[in-house]
Amino acid sequence: MIEKFHRLLAIILRVEKSITVLAFVVMTLTIIADVLSRKVTGLGIVGAPRIAVFAMIITALVSFGLASNSRRHLRPKFADKWLPASWDTMIIRLQELFTALFCLVFAIVAVGVVYETYQLGETSRMLRLPVWPMQAVIPLVFFIAALRHGLYGLYLELRPPLEKASSIEPTLLSDEVTSK
Repeated sequence: MIEKFHRLLAIILRVEKSITVLAFVVMTLTIIADVLSRKVTGLGIVGAPRIAVFAMIITALVSFGLASNSRRHLRPKFADKWLPASWDTMIIRLQELFTALFCLVFAIVAVGVVYETYQLGETSRMLRLPVWPMQAVIPLVFFIAALRHGLYGLYLELRPPLEKASSIEPTLLSDEVTSK
């Protein structure tokens, strides 16, 4: 069972990395093309800055999953040694489950916002495209984060160790929590 979840998390991570790289490339190439167009013709590409901003937003939102997977997301560490080390496993489990719950609640609220935007028919003024597909990234990344942290909370051995923070795929924990 754990191996299936491990494979699922690895697939999610690969998709997140691919989307992040693609969005970053779109952002970069759009800005470069706009600047070159301004230099050569004196006119920029209509909508290029807005497209680049959308790509940047997607890059930032999807990168939340990458930071979360590598355990490099922001987290207060000042109280890490306040409680006995024997409680670490329980505390880590609660931390992951609380994070999953937070992300789930945030995703549900975001679905409501996206749905309201859809109902109102809001569009980007410059591009004249609906805004809701762009906004739909928000609940998606938080649902994925809820799934990821929920699995980490239920199966601590799925949680990547800090020293593997730059690895391509999530690794099974064998020594961090399970040895305590």
